[in-house]
Amino acid sequence: MAFVLPLLPILFAIATAVAPRGSEDRQRFLLMGLAVGAMALTALIAAFGAANGWTGHIAWHEPLGLTAALPPLAGAMAILVPLIALPVLAYAAFHEEGRGLRRLVAILLVFVGGMELLVVAADFLTLLIGWELVGVCSYLLIAHEWRERENTASSLYAFLMTRFGDLGLFAAAMAVFSVTGSFSYGGLAAMEGAPAIVVGFGLLLAAASKSGQIPFAPWLFRAMAGPTSVSALLHAATMVAAGAFILLRLEPFLASMPGLPGAIIAVGAATALSGGIVALLQTHAKRLLAASTSAHYGLMFVAVGAGYPGVAFFHLVAHAAFKALLFLAAGLAHDKTGSYDLSTMRLGRALPLAGLLTLIGALSLAGLPPLGGGWTKEAVLTAAEHWSLWAAGAVILSGALSAAYAARFQLSAFGLPEEESEDDEDAGETAPLWPQPRARQVEIGAMVLLAVFVLFTSLLWLPPVRTSAEELLQATLPEASVATLVLSLIGVGLGLLIGTLIARQHLTFGSDGPAAEVAHWLGLPALIDAAITEPVLWLSRAAAKLDDRLIDGSVRAVALGGRGVSWILRLKGEAGAEGLAAQATGLVGIVSLATSRFGEWLTDGFVEGLAQTVGQSGRDARRLQTGFSHHYYTIATLGAGAAIILLLSLS
Repeated sequence: MAFVLPLLPILFAIATAVAPRGSEDRQRFLLMGLAVGAMALTALIAAFGAANGWTGHIAWHEPLGLTAALPPLAGAMAILVPLIALPVLAYAAFHEEGRGLRRLVAILLVFVGGMELLVVAADFLTLLIGWELVGVCSYLLIAHEWRERENTASSLYAFLMTRFGDLGLFAAAMAVFSVTGSFSYGGLAAMEGAPAIVVGFGLLLAAASKSGQIPFAPWLFRAMAGPTSVSALLHAATMVAAGAFILLRLEPFLASMPGLPGAIIAVGAATALSGGIVALLQTHAKRLLAASTSAHYGLMFVAVGAGYPGVAFFHLVAHAAFKALLFLAAGLAHDKTGSYDLSTMRLGRALPLAGLLTLIGALSLAGLPPLGGGWTKEAVLTAAEHWSLWAAGAVILSGALSAAYAARFQLSAFGLPEEESEDDEDAGETAPLWPQPRARQVEIGAMVLLAVFVLFTSLLWLPPVRTSAEELLQATLPEASVATLVLSLIGVGLGLLIGTLIARQHLTFGSDGPAAEVAHWLGLPALIDAAITEPVLWLSRAAAKLDDRLIDGSVRAVALGGRGVSWILRLKGEAGAEGLAAQATGLVGIVSLATSRFGEWLTDGFVEGLAQTVGQSGRDARRLQTGFSHHYYTIATLGAGAAIILLLSLS
C-alpha cells in the first residue's frame, strides 16, 4: 500500500499531460485543480498510511525487490512534501509563462512522486530509483526554458555535479548487497569493517551533493536558471531535502561508524558558515536564498552528526515552510521589477501584502523567537553543544549570518523606498502581475498558505506541543542551556543590525574583486574549473588528437594501402583480361566463319521446307472436295475402318 504515495502524483501528471486544452485562463484553472487535488489527496493518504504503519513489497526477481515502509520520520516527511508542494504548484499554474506550462506542471508532479518514492523506500534499490527520478526531473525543470542556451548548460552542470555524488550511493548499495545479499536497510546492522566504511562515507558523499554542501554547493546557483516555482519546490521539500533526509533516516547506522559523525558535522558546519557569508554578499535575490539553503541544510547535517535526527527533521520542516515562501516572494518581486537584483526593488509600498507575508518568512529564517525557525535553530545549537563547543560556536556564528542576510533580503526586496515616485504612488495590490487579475490572487493565496505553515511551526515553542511531537516522531530532543540561548540571541541581534546597515547603505560589493569572488561561492566554481573541468577538457582534446593521428591515421593508412594494391591489381588484371578477350574473340570468329554457311542452309531450309509442306498439304486436301457423294462415303468408310483398327490394336 505504501507505493500508492509515489504512484498517485505520477498518475495525476499523466492526467495533466492528456487533459483537454482550452483557453489560457481555463487551462490554468484546470492545471491548478489537478495539481492541488493531487497534492491534497497525497497528503491525506500519507497521513492515513503513516498512522497505520503502511508497508509495501513488489517482488521483482529474488533477491531483488522493491520495499517501502512508513516509520515515524518517513511518514512525517511523506506528509510534508505534498503539503509544501500544494501552494507551490498552485502558484506555478498562474505565475509561470503559458508556453510549456502543461509540461512544467506535469514534471513537477512527477518530481513530487519521485521524492515520495525516495521517502518511503526501505531498501537501497527502491531508494536509488527514487533518487535517480528526482535527479532527472531536476534536470528537466532547471532547463524548462530550454530555448535559452544558458539554461540548458546550467541544468547539465547541476545534473553532472549531483551525479558525481550519486556514485557514493551506488557504492553503498553494492557494498550492502555484497555483504548481506540484500539491499534492505535492515542489513546495515550486519555491516562492519571496510564495507561499512564504504556505505557510511558513500551515503555522506551522496547526501552532500544532493543537499548542496561543500564542495558541491555551486550547483545551487546554476539551478536558479529554472522558474521560480521550480526553485521553491527544489529547495524546500524535494531534491535538496533528499540528502539531509537520507542521513537522518539512517542515522542509527551512521552513528555507529567511527569518525563518520565528526565528518558529517565538519561538512555541515563548513557549509553553514561559508553559505552564510556568500548569502550576505549576494545581490541576486534567488542566489541569496540558494546560498541560505546550503547553509541551513548544513545545520541539519550538524544535528544528524551530533546524534539528533529528530532535531534535523524539525529544522527541515521549518526551513521548507519559510524557504518556499521566500522564493515565491522573490518571484513576485522579479515580475514587478523585471530583475532579481535586490538594489532595484524596495517594493514595500508597491506590494504591501506580499511584503508582510515575506516578513514572516524572513523572521523565521533569521531565527528570531517566537517563529518556528528560531526554535529549530536553537535546537540545532543545543545538539551541537552536546557534541563539542566548536560545533556550537559554528552554529551561533552561522545563526548570526542567517539573521544578517534575512534582514538584508527583507529590507532590500520589500522595504519602503527612500523617495516616492509616481510609480510608487500609482502601484497597488490590485495591479496584475499577469494579464488576468486573478493570477495575483492565486499567487498571494499560495504565499498566505505558506505563511500560515510558518506560524504553525511556531507552536514548537510550547512545551506540550513539543512533547507531543517528540513522542509522535519517536525523536529525542536535547535539553537546552540558558547560556547558549543567550549567546545565540545576541548573535541574532547583531546579525539583524548588520543586515539592516547593509540594506540601508545599498552595499553591492561590486561585480568583481575579492568580495565578488567570495559571493560566488568563495571562488569554488573557478577552482572546480581549474582543478577538474579544464584538465578533463584538455585530456579530451588530447585524446581526440590521439584518435585522429593514431586510430584514424591507421585506418587511413590501411585504406591508402588498399587503394594502391587495388590499382596494381587493376593494371595487371586489365592486361590479362585484354589478351584473354582477344583470344576469345578470334576463336569465336573462326567458329562463326565455319558454321555460317551450314547454319544459314539449315535454318533457311527448315523454314522453306515447312512452308512447302503446308502448301502441298493444302493443295492435296483441296482435291478431296469434288462435290460427289460417293467420294465422301468412301472417305468416311476408310476413316471408320482406320479408327476401328486403331482401337483394336490398343485393346
